[in-house]
Amino acid sequence: MSKPITKGFQMPAEWYPHAATQLHWPSNPETWPDERLPRVESVYLEIIELLHRYEPIHLFVEDNEVYRRVLNLFENRDINLDRVTFHLQPINDVWARDCGPIFIRQNDNHDVFAITDWEYNAWGGKYPPYDDDNHLPKYMAEKFGIQRFEPGMVLEGGSIESNGDGVLMTTESVLLNPNRNPDMSKADIEQRLKEYLGVQQVIWLNRGLAGDDTDGHIDDIARFLNPSTILLMQVEDPEDVNYDALKENLEILKEATNQHGNTFAIETLPAAQHPH
Repeated sequence: MSKPITKGFQMPAEWYPHAATQLHWPSNPETWPDERLPRVESVYLEIIELLHRYEPIHLFVEDNEVYRRVLNLFENRDINLDRVTFHLQPINDVWARDCGPIFIRQNDNHDVFAITDWEYNAWGGKYPPYDDDNHLPKYMAEKFGIQRFEPGMVLEGGSIESNGDGVLMTTESVLLNPNRNPDMSKADIEQRLKEYLGVQQVIWLNRGLAGDDTDGHIDDIARFLNPSTILLMQVEDPEDVNYDALKENLEILKEATNQHGNTFAIETLPAAQHPH
């Protein structure tokens, strides 16, 4: 087996310290028609007002018109503009977690990062166009002088979950979906994850939540709380549309181990109830 492409790097866990948060200001009228736009703008104002007290924000706005609108909305909020970096950059939508750069960190020097630039196709081509969003990792790498790796595979940030210690969780319903990488086998995909994200073990759950436009992202159903503990969504009503899938995922995680053969502690959380 050849050496990993990103040898010496690893994808950090969600709880590792951040330098900043990337957000995309909502402005797509197809996603946010009519009264939905001011409603979602209000939510983003709340997020930014709170979050920027704790870490800087990199806010993407698609053009000067949207930029001026955002500045006007900021005037009525307690927002310190010194904590917000604006990027006037074409974007298609708000889903920064899925289309944005996925960072990996050097094992021997935690101050050195690189960007993995995966392909983004709006969850299997569901919501074109998506070319502007797909360009953003390259833009960020070039703007800040960060080394960039191109795995040549479709992958969204919300479809993977790292424990920061060599283990990755994902779902077959997303990564093995023919609308992502139809020419790649499960073994091919797993090898690509290991090569570019510096992981040794991949845990495959089968399905996510019913009706999820993403086809079942892992970040809706299971998250690492620490390197050895997993939080998993569950429902108790056997008539619930998600009952079977979530129970199935629980059984998989009970048997799962890390790269050292150790099992995980599992905490469960009640999922939102769905009508029968």
